[in-house]
Amino acid sequence: MNIYDEPKIDCHNHVLDPLRFPYVADTTYRPSGQELGSAAQLTEVLNAYGVRYALVVGPNSGYGTDNRCLLDTIAHSAGRFKGVAVVRNDVETAELERLKAAGIVGVTMNATYHGAAYYANTGPLLAKLAALGLFVQVQVEQDQLVSLAPILVASGTHIVVDHCGRPTPDAGLDQPGFKALLELSRTTRTCVKLSGYSKFSRQPYPYLDTRRYVDALIDAFTLDACVWGSDWPFLRATQRLDYGPLLTLVEHLIPDASRRHLLLWDTPRKLFGFGS
Repeated sequence: MNIYDEPKIDCHNHVLDPLRFPYVADTTYRPSGQELGSAAQLTEVLNAYGVRYALVVGPNSGYGTDNRCLLDTIAHSAGRFKGVAVVRNDVETAELERLKAAGIVGVTMNATYHGAAYYANTGPLLAKLAALGLFVQVQVEQDQLVSLAPILVASGTHIVVDHCGRPTPDAGLDQPGFKALLELSRTTRTCVKLSGYSKFSRQPYPYLDTRRYVDALIDAFTLDACVWGSDWPFLRATQRLDYGPLLTLVEHLIPDASRRHLLLWDTPRKLFGFGS
């Protein structure tokens, strides 16, 4: 059995369908062309590669805090999809409850889009998430996590970190942002997505300059707290990306099939409740 036959959950992908769900007027970036991907197209891609479930992430680009496209995708997936929503920092508890009832399991904090300072006073938001059993999904780059980590740790909520924390490849394992990420492994409330290598690598596929960071994350968090995501349909990609080679890369990173089973199936099922 190779990785295409193994059971899999894709824990980071997006649906962008401006024909059915137009972008908000004040968006700063409007994905187009090869960046677009409808729910039907995502489903076909998952079917082609034997991916059984998907955690669909609401994009800041295009939709902002408009989650209608995401919610429609989940509603028509027959339980196959769950979602991570984008909300205002001052969102009301009632709105979070509505989102949770519709299949949302977490909320994003995207410092790479808004800047770390935008989330400096999000203690009340994090407290609401913790009370409702929703996780916070954090996307940072370089050293942004240094200022955010104390807020996240103090909140008591579960934390999901996107794209390996997007370290600077030539800055080494001791760079402050990556050290802050490794420290989060001690909370036992944090998991990391081994995904988005093209967003921080300085090299083409197979992104060899990211390998030491992936290995360090697996060592610190173990595969009980790591999940995989494709990042389909690859917003702002600087070069062509394809789903198949990204899966093959997982096989190269983790040659042992039983360990891949943890990353691709057991851990995301446990953390996000797929199939329950």
